[in-house]
Amino acid sequence: MDTTTDIPRYPATRPLALAHKPLLDPLFAVLQPRVSELTFANLYLFREAHAYRLTLVEDSTVVLGQGYGGEEYFLPPLGGDVAGVLRLLLERGMTLYGADEPFAARYLAGEGVVVEEDRDAFDYLHLRKELAELPGNRFHKKKNRINYFIVRHSFSVAVYGATHREGCLALLGEWRRVRGGIDSPSLELETKAAAEALLLTDRLGLEGVVVLVEGRVAAFALGERLNRDTAVCHFEKADPFMEGVSQLVDREFNRLLFADCTYTNREQDLGEPGLRAAKLSYHPVELVKKFRARRA
Repeated sequence: MDTTTDIPRYPATRPLALAHKPLLDPLFAVLQPRVSELTFANLYLFREAHAYRLTLVEDSTVVLGQGYGGEEYFLPPLGGDVAGVLRLLLERGMTLYGADEPFAARYLAGEGVVVEEDRDAFDYLHLRKELAELPGNRFHKKKNRINYFIVRHSFSVAVYGATHREGCLALLGEWRRVRGGIDSPSLELETKAAAEALLLTDRLGLEGVVVLVEGRVAAFALGERLNRDTAVCHFEKADPFMEGVSQLVDREFNRLLFADCTYTNREQDLGEPGLRAAKLSYHPVELVKKFRARRA
């Protein structure tokens, strides 16, 4: 049952739109989020996948969404009386998603609230400098794969720009085609979001790098600043038949972009075993825990 109509002072629910960027950006700047979902670009690019809508509850802006299975949730309230608004929404049977540990400790420690970790949604947090330099024996396999690529291909690396758009879209299409037999509810949605990100990088404040092999895009990565000391990589796609290029584009993203950031957030694994193993192989310094909360 959709309980959102019971929210007090619920004047309107509006689908998330580009016009909301000037509203949300200052709120995220105050929040300084650690959770990868909490940027305007990420919410906008996955607005259809998660049916993101905005509403005003008391004096807080609230983002409403849906999981891949259709379950309703709301993200941590932005601005205003967070504790009060959170209490109102939970009392009306709604589920909170995307709370990190500091938020949970501050607002969800009271009696009568069930708080659950969502391991499949934990973000992988890395030292940016380690990803840029791959130091020591821990990253030996990554360096070997990059070297394998380097000795076999004539390539160049560039900061993403409009001249790379068509090549990146072609690579994205091939990446999707190769995964045609994979049963994943997020595959089509991620492909659509990545394509739109390539088209709207300037308007969304995204930055990226591309690897070119003989003038053709062999890999790209796009991301943005998440908070004062952390960048987030939202999309990383590579030619699935070119060994070593995915490791190279990851290194170059961290080497060329957001050099003043201490950390890089590489997002979640969605519970996919192969993706989890790949992300863990980069030796995160922390798994940023995310929690769901509801009234008992």
